[in-house]
Amino acid sequence: MAIIPCGSTCVAQWGIRPQFIIRSYVPNRITTTQSRVTCTMSYLGASSSSLCSRDSFPLLSYMGSSQTSHRRRGARFIVRAESDYYNVLGVSRNASKSEIKSAYRKLARSYHPDVNKDPGAEQKFKEISNAYEVLSDDEKRSLYDKYGEAGLKGAGMGMGDFSNPFDLFESLFEGMGGMGGMGMGGRSSRSRAVDGQDEYYSLVLNFKEAVFGVEKEIEITRLESCGTCNGSGAKPGTTASKCTTCGGQGQVISSARTPLGVFQQVMTCSSCGGTGEISTPCNTCSGDGRVRKTKRISLKVPAGVDSGSRLRVRSEGNAGKKGGSPGDLFVVIEVMPDPVLKRDDTNILYTCKVSYIDAILGTTIKVPTVDGMVDLKIPAGTQPNTTLVMAKKGVPVLNKSNMRGDQLVRVQVEIPKRLSSEERKLIEELADLSKDKAASSRR
Repeated sequence: MAIIPCGSTCVAQWGIRPQFIIRSYVPNRITTTQSRVTCTMSYLGASSSSLCSRDSFPLLSYMGSSQTSHRRRGARFIVRAESDYYNVLGVSRNASKSEIKSAYRKLARSYHPDVNKDPGAEQKFKEISNAYEVLSDDEKRSLYDKYGEAGLKGAGMGMGDFSNPFDLFESLFEGMGGMGGMGMGGRSSRSRAVDGQDEYYSLVLNFKEAVFGVEKEIEITRLESCGTCNGSGAKPGTTASKCTTCGGQGQVISSARTPLGVFQQVMTCSSCGGTGEISTPCNTCSGDGRVRKTKRISLKVPAGVDSGSRLRVRSEGNAGKKGGSPGDLFVVIEVMPDPVLKRDDTNILYTCKVSYIDAILGTTIKVPTVDGMVDLKIPAGTQPNTTLVMAKKGVPVLNKSNMRGDQLVRVQVEIPKRLSSEERKLIEELADLSKDKAASSRR
């Protein structure tokens, strides 16, 4: 029996009943992928031949009947196949692991998005990585050879369940200077570097310091690079070696077979703590590469800050590990309240009391502001709870010190509870005048 390859499908030559692995399909909807294979098959016998009967080719027979109802010699059948991972990598189906790895490296160098800026390069790079991930694994390759992508899906590995293609790339090119000396720094060596954590400091300001800004000197405690081992964490005179447990990756993968398929879990290597290296720890920092120290920092607080405001001082946080970048220092502001003046965003609120005589006749009073005591004119006939605006006597707008809010003064009119006989007499006379005036206006 001769077998004729046709894409990812094999067809038996005339005279032998072909054996197919039929992909599942739904009538009137046939799923296709980007890779399409067109196979031309000719009837070499009568129309009743078992080779091309509907029972032998259920999928092809269905597709043919959807296009034409005629059965004749020279009829063409179109078979749409799934992606062929061997064709993606450009290797034969009996290629060895070394040939597959070599083909992957060559293609990965060409289509890596950091090197190839073509629009479709990244998608091609992902296809290459997916193909290599399947064909480099004996179990996945066996499933794929037998059942194609449907076999991978049945084992619990869907089309979106592949590993990160860039992580796969890094694992193969580690130690090669990244991209084989093509100028792309290895990402796996940097992946072990850990950036330093941010440091937080609480700064208490009084009311006026928050309004106008101030320069403060603060003292913080943070982790700094160890001077004994220069941040490596290794004892001076010793050299770190690659962790044999994880192979220098800092992570280990555990697999478990379940009724739903094979599940993999990535965990931090317990032997090296995720660094990928084993070394004799430095006596000063106990292998951490950092020691805690105290430092004084001069801090300029801008005008207009309020409770809850955060000031960021870059690179003044904790030092990173294994060459990682230092964290930042965040200074959290807390403002002490003023006993007289209240703040409402950029406005300042103040309440003053005036007598009913001053409210009637009008007067000028002294009002406290953040700029000091300022004269405020109370207009004649001011009503109780009237709010007077003192323009630009409020808080400067943060980062716009030339813009300020207002001070809002609420006027409370005091009514005496007790009057002297003379005051009562005068008030009664005033009341009589008001009555006469009202009567005159009605005439």
